[in-house]
Amino acid sequence: MSIKGVAYIAGAFEHPARKAPGKSVAQLHAECAKGALEDAGLSKDDIDGYFCAGDAPGLGGLNLADYMGLRVRHIDSTETGGSSYLIHVAHAAQAIATGKCTIALITLAGRPRSEGSSGTQLRTYGVNMPDEPFEIPYGAVTVNLYAMTAMRHMYEFRTTPEQLAWVKVAASHHAQHNPHAMLRDVVTVEDVINSPMISDPLHRLDCCVVSDGGGALIVTRPEIARSLARPLVRVIGAGEAIHHHMGGRVDLTHSATVWSGRKAFEEAGITPADIQYASIYDSFTITVVMQLEDLGFCAKGEGGRFVADGNLISGIGKLPFNTDGGGLCNNHPANRGGMTKVIEAVRQLRGEAHSKVQVPNCSIALAQGMGGRLGTRHASATLIMERQ
Repeated sequence: MSIKGVAYIAGAFEHPARKAPGKSVAQLHAECAKGALEDAGLSKDDIDGYFCAGDAPGLGGLNLADYMGLRVRHIDSTETGGSSYLIHVAHAAQAIATGKCTIALITLAGRPRSEGSSGTQLRTYGVNMPDEPFEIPYGAVTVNLYAMTAMRHMYEFRTTPEQLAWVKVAASHHAQHNPHAMLRDVVTVEDVINSPMISDPLHRLDCCVVSDGGGALIVTRPEIARSLARPLVRVIGAGEAIHHHMGGRVDLTHSATVWSGRKAFEEAGITPADIQYASIYDSFTITVVMQLEDLGFCAKGEGGRFVADGNLISGIGKLPFNTDGGGLCNNHPANRGGMTKVIEAVRQLRGEAHSKVQVPNCSIALAQGMGGRLGTRHASATLIMERQ
């Protein structure tokens, strides 16, 4: 079913903490929920649908709903890593359209920084994960898999490390205006290239930050959104897709975004040329380049040239992106950045982004999320929103 126009994002909140050693994950979820409800002008008693993912402690949100005192008649714990929260917006819209709920809460929270977890450590899943036990002996950790994809992109399309570095440069230009951003210093291409090599060809500054924190969204029916004293942000298109490893028969030159983006644009009835602002999942610089190509902002293989020379910097470039600093500079809570991509897109559409990075008269924005690992099986979700 089409979700175009059936739901609005009425509340959005990003937790200001970047390190929260004295808080539990459940407490962070609750604080994010409270912030989004206050932003929308609602109370927890108004919530009748709850959406969460694998970062939620306890049986797909069952324990969290109890912890937060929610009385809901619809719950969804779809888990696709960092793309989960964009999928949750679409699923919430579907649930609202079919009468399953009227006001949905979506939360994300985590403490990887306090717990000393970068998300790149080796994991041993055991027999319940069919393929990964065979991959782990080869050192298939997160950064290596993204580096492998970056190396393939360089081989196929002559993409350069300097071009990748421009993604970080753009993010840093935006992060300098965000008081909560972990990395606020503006960097140059040379700074990125001269930072320590982590996994060839990715340098330290090609990699996202690790942070505690979280965020939350409120999705609701059109008539309820119109009754609230908040700018109207309407969901007009969404797509979700997965990219399999297929026992090693995998094409590293594209991501699942090829399919999720196409579906979202078709549903919205627009093209990439209509997008005024883009929130792009930026776990690594190569992640951004690949998704921009797969979304159709440039041709396959042209991503390196597209991002170069400041083309992603607000007020300078053709496509302003991640004006909060993104995962590369601002935060990457719970090692999942999809939630914050939606939140900053909502800010842009409301005209509530920082004045130095606000896109003038922003009326159509895109949020793009990625979950899993780009070099192997992963999920993609694309969300298109408009200001009414």
